[in-house]
Amino acid sequence: MNERIIMADGVEIATQVFGDPNHQPTLLVMGAMASMLWWPETFCQKLAAQGRFVIRYDNRDTGLSTFYEPGSSPYTMDDMAEDAMRVLDAYGIDSAHLVGMSLGGMIAQIAALAHPARVRTLTLISTTPIGIDTSALPQTSDTYMEHAAAGESIDWTDNTQVIDFIVKDTRMIAGTAHPYDEIGARDLVERDVKRAQNFVSATNHFMLKGGDVWKNKLSELAARLLVVHGTADPIFPIEHGELLAETVAGAKLLRLNGGGHEIHPGDWDEIIAAIYAHTGAQRG
Repeated sequence: MNERIIMADGVEIATQVFGDPNHQPTLLVMGAMASMLWWPETFCQKLAAQGRFVIRYDNRDTGLSTFYEPGSSPYTMDDMAEDAMRVLDAYGIDSAHLVGMSLGGMIAQIAALAHPARVRTLTLISTTPIGIDTSALPQTSDTYMEHAAAGESIDWTDNTQVIDFIVKDTRMIAGTAHPYDEIGARDLVERDVKRAQNFVSATNHFMLKGGDVWKNKLSELAARLLVVHGTADPIFPIEHGELLAETVAGAKLLRLNGGGHEIHPGDWDEIIAAIYAHTGAQRG
C-alpha cells in the first residue's frame, strides 16, 4: 500500500494504492461523510489480488483531502466527479473501472456520463439513479430518519459525541444477514475521526447539489454496469438498485439478501467475485 497526496486545480486529494500498477486500474469512490478508510484495507487487498490496481481516496471534506468550513462548501457532485478524473490523471491512467458506494455511486455515474472514454466499467453499490425521478420509490426508513434528525442535537466539535453517534449510525444502516460488529465499527469510526483534518467539515456533504445536466441521461450510459444492492438497505431500498439496472441496457443486478447500506465483510467475497467477473474481460 502506497499513500500519496495529489494537488490538482487547487484541490488536495489524499490517495492510496494497492497492487501492481500494470494491472487493471480500479478506482473506488466512497459515500457521504466517509473517507477512504470506509473501503477497508483488507477489501482493497483482496480486490488487488484478483489482478486489479486499486486506488482509494478521500473525497473533499474527509480524511486528509481539502476541507472547507462547515456550511460553506463551494463545490458540487459534478466537481467531485472531476476529482475522480484528477486522481486518474495523477496516476497517468487514461481509463479505469469505477466502483462507487452510496453518494460515491452517484458521483461515479456523473463521471461515467461526463467522461465515457475514461470509464471502462461501472459498479454501483447501495446507491440511487442520477437524473431520474425516484419519488415513487420507497424512501429512507422512518427509523433511520429519526436517528438522522438526532444528529442536529449533538456537538460536532466533541469527538466523543460524534463517534458515539456515527457508531450508532453504522448499526442503523446494517443489514439483517450478518451479526453486527460494534467493536469493529467503533474502531473504524475512531480511526476515521482521529485521522481527519477537520471531521465536522464532512457534514458539508449533506448540502451537495449538482448532476442536473444529466437529467434523463442515464440510459445513455456507455460503460457496462453492475449494480450491487442489499435487500435490507434502509437508506436506498432495493427498488433504487432495481431501477438503476432497469434503466441501463445490459446492466446486471446482484442482490445481497439481507444486506444493508454497507460493505459487510461477510459479503466481500461475493462482491469481489462479481466485480472480477464484470471487469475481467477488459484490457489491462
